[in-house]
Amino acid sequence: MLLSFTRCALALASLSSLTSAYGGSQVFEKAAQALAKSKIQRGAAQVEAAPEVVKRQAGSRYLNEQTRKFVVDGTSIPEVPFDIGESYAGLMPISGDPEETRKLFFWFFPSTNPAASDEITYWFNGGPGCSSLSGLLTENGPFTWEPGTYAPTKNSYSWTNLTNMIWIEQPVGVGYTQGVPNITNEIELAQQFIGFHKQLAQAFQLEDYKVPYCADAMIKANDKRYYNLKGIAINDPIIGDGTLQQEVPVAPYVDYWSELFFLNKTFTDRMHDLADHCNYTSYYDTHLTFPPPKGKFPLLTEAESDETCDIFSLVLEAAQEVNPCFNIYHITDTCPSPYNILGIVNPGDYKPPGLQVYFNRSDVQSAINAPVGTNWSQCTSTNVFGGATNNQYLMDRSLGPAQDGVLQNVIESTNNTLVGVGNLDFLLPPNGTLLALQNTTWHGVQGLQKYPSHPFFSPYHPEYNLGSQAGAGILGTWGEERGLLYYQIQLAGHELPGYAAGAAYRVLERLLGRVKSLSITTDFTTQGGDFGN
Repeated sequence: MLLSFTRCALALASLSSLTSAYGGSQVFEKAAQALAKSKIQRGAAQVEAAPEVVKRQAGSRYLNEQTRKFVVDGTSIPEVPFDIGESYAGLMPISGDPEETRKLFFWFFPSTNPAASDEITYWFNGGPGCSSLSGLLTENGPFTWEPGTYAPTKNSYSWTNLTNMIWIEQPVGVGYTQGVPNITNEIELAQQFIGFHKQLAQAFQLEDYKVPYCADAMIKANDKRYYNLKGIAINDPIIGDGTLQQEVPVAPYVDYWSELFFLNKTFTDRMHDLADHCNYTSYYDTHLTFPPPKGKFPLLTEAESDETCDIFSLVLEAAQEVNPCFNIYHITDTCPSPYNILGIVNPGDYKPPGLQVYFNRSDVQSAINAPVGTNWSQCTSTNVFGGATNNQYLMDRSLGPAQDGVLQNVIESTNNTLVGVGNLDFLLPPNGTLLALQNTTWHGVQGLQKYPSHPFFSPYHPEYNLGSQAGAGILGTWGEERGLLYYQIQLAGHELPGYAAGAAYRVLERLLGRVKSLSITTDFTTQGGDFGN
């Protein structure tokens, strides 16, 4: 007890010395000066020095009689006080059948980057059932409107700076898509997509382009004219068994971030007892090794049928008691919860009275050639796997792509498969993704043989827009073996490009072959100068 008070006294004495030396107001002035100096060094004050946006010529290669109806006026996007450049948006059928009623919504942004002349990159948000317009507006589009912010802003780290980008809403039943959902699994979903892509490629004359994403179906189509897949990148994915990926790593995850969760010892002791009881602890210690134990990992079928083994939900409930605004996608969030112009996704999300969801506005829908009057939502309440009878009780029964050979086929076919995670994501803890990879065999070898420990470097750079900034320096770790690259970003959440824009930008450069390594200490390929790299 005396020692505790002595420590307090020493701390107060130190504070007293500080304030007497500088004075109360001077402490804050010094901090403000240090912050200002830091911003100047990084170029935040150089707004007037921002590079000019290169405008396309009137005769765009993508503008023709078939695509004219998709043109978006980049100067007339509601609430956006700047030109977003050339883009095309609208509905495209998933087949060439003139009676086809199923259509997917897309927004296509051609890039002015000369290196992008023969490539197209698709962006999908997950679920399945969530709109990729969420990714466009809050992660990697040419303009973003982040939660809690007043208005849209130019995105300095827009992926359109690097490549031709298409944000697509899929499958049927999501966002602005049209038609009745009639699929029952991910294989049928992929067939919808490649049918859509062929129609889009014919309209925009994209034949022979390289398409870095939706993978297995394109490979199996065996048609290089339309489906010349270059590579894929997946952020915070569910690729393996749900119990192994989401439940097994929970207790170690809470231990690692114990100061953030701030759960009491009584609770954490109970959590560990349950992890032992459900065989999660021994499973984790045995199988998350580098290299992994040989052979397919057993499933924890007994734990799946035991309600007490739902440690994820137990921890979530406790975390929300300590922090009512606990965010499973980004665990550093605290109250108050910022509103999202895209509306509510999860129970407990905050929506201010009178807030109109951006993509539900008729003027926005009209501006991007979407069906006016659509009741748009980030994630649909419709069961997109209802089958031909639209049975709302059916569920997607697809195995994770690391379980059924799909991921193996993609890696071996492209030798350019990137899997990334944000370490602040509780929904899918990073070590769960590693467990799934350690249970996967590709190029004749199971799992990663070494822990991914190379330093992930994001270039130092000037900032031209204080509404769109990104960290620099060592931001995480990565490793690459036999055509698979795994990376993790320490201070990113589930929506990785939204939390770590510079790191995600560098990853895209690597996917596209613009850089060879995520440890390379060079400038972004779209920026040059003496920035300390």
